[in-house]
Amino acid sequence: MVQNKEKAQEKPWQLRLYIAGKTDKSILALSNIKKYCKENLQDNYSIEVIDLMKDPHLAEEDQIFAIPTLVRRSPVPIRKIIGDLSNEMKVLNGLEIKPIIK
Repeated sequence: MVQNKEKAQEKPWQLRLYIAGKTDKSILALSNIKKYCKENLQDNYSIEVIDLMKDPHLAEEDQIFAIPTLVRRSPVPIRKIIGDLSNEMKVLNGLEIKPIIK
C-alpha cells in the first residue's frame, strides 16, 4: 500500500477527456475517471475536458476518432482509452495506474 501511494505521488498525471456535448456516455466517462483518480492518484492529477462540439479542431492533436476518449498525456508514453470508462480495472490497467489497496 505504501509503495502505491509513493508511486502515485511521484508522477504528474495529466489526462484529457474528449467528449461531444453532454451525452450520457460523456457524463459517465467524466464521473468514472474523476472517481478513479481521486481514489488512486490523490491530488496529483489534472483532467482537461475537451468538448469537440465546441472545438472540433482539437481532435487532431491527439488523433481522436471516437468519443468519449481519455488520453493520458503524462506520464509518457501517451495512452488512450475509448468508451465510458465503466470498467475500473481495464481503465487502471490501460493507464498503468496501480490501484491503491485500502
